[in-house]
Amino acid sequence: MDKTTLRRQFKAARRALKPAERRHAARASLRLALRHGLLLRARRIGFYLPQGGEFDAHSLLNQALCMQRACYLPILPRRGRVMRFGRVGRDTRMQPNRYGIPEPLDARPLRARQLDLLLMPLVGFDKQGYRLGMGGGYYDATLAFMRHRRRWRKPRLIGIAYECQQAQALPHDPWDMPLDAVLTERRLYRFDRSPHAGTHSPR
Repeated sequence: MDKTTLRRQFKAARRALKPAERRHAARASLRLALRHGLLLRARRIGFYLPQGGEFDAHSLLNQALCMQRACYLPILPRRGRVMRFGRVGRDTRMQPNRYGIPEPLDARPLRARQLDLLLMPLVGFDKQGYRLGMGGGYYDATLAFMRHRRRWRKPRLIGIAYECQQAQALPHDPWDMPLDAVLTERRLYRFDRSPHAGTHSPR
């Protein structure tokens, strides 16, 4: 199926989740993140604020703040699609962007390459680690620099999703950046980035 049809199906599955299921998923994902030390090795972590039924990562953000990690949220550019990341705390002043999503007021936002870990929303993901986004191209443009790296790279890319957003395989384009892992309410999927990648390892 094409990406437009898949987006429609995944969004419908996501909308069908009840509030109690969403709350349970948020608590379960936090337990998994702590069990696997997802936030331990990262000093600068990028987060997102959920919109349109996206997985609510507030519990992960609050935990990272309690662990005294430097936490950041995306800031849309005035032109183009390459986002910067503004630091956020419990008392950070925010302003809505053109989509109505709050952004931190940060005079010196970071580039994506300055983050150690980036937690990303998604519409769907597959067993090879490819991510289906909203189609705006912001994350693709922001992370384009990573496609030219052959060795260790940062930030590590972690998708945050409900289990119902998983597919066997998704259509992907040459500019799509595969994820290092996906965290759901049931498990942490780690993806092989070796030349023979193609399988995932649920942990």
